[in-house]
Amino acid sequence: MTVAKAESIASPAGATDRQILVIMTNHSRYPSRSDSTGLWLTELTHFTETVEAAGYTTVFASPKGGAVPLDERSLGWLYMDKSAREHLRSPAFRARLQNTLPVADVDPSRFGAIYFTGGHGVMWDFPHNPDLRRVAETIYNQGGVVSAVCHGVAGLLDLRDAQGQLLIKGKNITGFSDREESLSGMKRQVPFFLEDRLVSQGARYRKGWLPFTSFAITDGRLVTGQNPQSPKAVAEAVLAVLSADNATR
Repeated sequence: MTVAKAESIASPAGATDRQILVIMTNHSRYPSRSDSTGLWLTELTHFTETVEAAGYTTVFASPKGGAVPLDERSLGWLYMDKSAREHLRSPAFRARLQNTLPVADVDPSRFGAIYFTGGHGVMWDFPHNPDLRRVAETIYNQGGVVSAVCHGVAGLLDLRDAQGQLLIKGKNITGFSDREESLSGMKRQVPFFLEDRLVSQGARYRKGWLPFTSFAITDGRLVTGQNPQSPKAVAEAVLAVLSADNATR
């Protein structure tokens, strides 16, 4: 399900119209679990294959740069699909995951949109990161789209608009819900509950009727998806906002 309240956007000054910055985590360790966290793979592949099929180029970046760990659970038979398995078999794709750009080196003027992927690792290295804030705020304040899925919505916390107001305050936002966190068995592992933190920053938090079903929201130039089932819907919503912008030029 997708809920939209879109607006056309001004062309980002100096941005390359058809480039989207994709942010992934470098964090791989839970406080007390033996398995590893990291990028939830299909939250990357379902988004990128959708926007790339529409003619956009994606650039992979992470807080530290370099290698991106993969969440072990995301590689299980229940979550993987044929496309994701094909990506993992691709040497070129694996090389991209091993050589992400440090976000400190990113020139945000190159991008018309940013997308924060999920996986529990982002709960540790997305919030309170000054380089991520600089890049995301610049993209938004120059007229671009800020998007995220699942735990990746943590990348929107503390972002501010050109007037210095919290970016998500008063906005319709979704992200991994408290109920889904409990159902996933991770409520004792995460440093905070995303839904609660979004609400505490004034977001109008929304979620689907059923947990773990696709749900995405567009509010102006903010696009968010609830869970691992939502990245394709987020990608389609981002494309819709970018297309609306192109139509006004």
